[in-house]
Amino acid sequence: MKAIVIPKFGGPDVLQVGDVPAPEPSDQEVLVRVQAAGVNFADIMTAAGGYPGAPTPPLVAGREFSGVVERAPGEDASRADGNRVMGYLQWGAFAELVAARRNYFWPVPEHWSAQEAAAFPVNYFTAYLAYWKAGLAGKSLEYSGHASSAKPRVLIHAVAGGVGTAAVQIGKLLGIEMYGTSSSQEKLLRVKELGLHHGINYKERDYEEAIKEMTSGEGVDAVFEMLGGEHTAKSVRCLREFGRVIVYGSATGKPSAFDPRSLYAKGTSVHGLWLSVLSGNKRVMDAAWAHLSEWIAADQLRPIAGHVLAMNQAGEAFKLLLERKNFGKVVLTIP
Repeated sequence: MKAIVIPKFGGPDVLQVGDVPAPEPSDQEVLVRVQAAGVNFADIMTAAGGYPGAPTPPLVAGREFSGVVERAPGEDASRADGNRVMGYLQWGAFAELVAARRNYFWPVPEHWSAQEAAAFPVNYFTAYLAYWKAGLAGKSLEYSGHASSAKPRVLIHAVAGGVGTAAVQIGKLLGIEMYGTSSSQEKLLRVKELGLHHGINYKERDYEEAIKEMTSGEGVDAVFEMLGGEHTAKSVRCLREFGRVIVYGSATGKPSAFDPRSLYAKGTSVHGLWLSVLSGNKRVMDAAWAHLSEWIAADQLRPIAGHVLAMNQAGEAFKLLLERKNFGKVVLTIP
């Protein structure tokens, strides 16, 4: 079968389309013929050799897919041959066929394209679980650090990206007042159409100072942080009393740096979120899917497949993310 292979660790230019053996699914897996695949920053880190636990090359890239079940063991009707599914792997998704584990894929809504479905699993589960970690995902919000009549406030970094646009859609449904950072006014205007309340162009304005001004010095209840380096400390300083920073990545390539003593005065906290591990917790994932699927059924969530490229353009897809030129999800068509 055709697949996008990482022959050696490196940048986007190392990616190659090549022939590899088709997977043989176990009794706990189904064979899926892939139609589209979502591109994530974790894929770039894997190719560069910086993703924890990644196998040594050569390996097939990719962790997110949509397609059609080609072979399913047993008599589980929800996984019957011909059903459309969207799913998640650690690697190996940028291929014509994948062997998907039972708890790691979900049905594709009838009105979604394959490209939209491939833009869902990583982004929407990450965004929803960030709200959950922040105590803001329930029907009755958990925060008690501010007046009950006030809307909870969340700062979303890279708000025009895949997780960012998902977080805006979900935050709108949860009744969150949302602040977001991006590199251009054009992107911020597009995200405001999805429900963002306050945009911050970080190339023109320091977001820490902007949050201080916009909230009259109070700060926000949560920050969704995937930059790393100094930005974890800056995000902590954006919090108000009992606020939480949810760290789910390090796009700068630098480890998060902050002094835990900075948390004392306001009782704030920093939490980690790693979907690669959390996706193995069936109880958590089932509860998240229950909420997400309810919104999907009501047509209140729709993935943003902002860029759709051919399989042989995987290197260009990686560069869109690295150069911060993407809006929403970058998706590859397979084959």
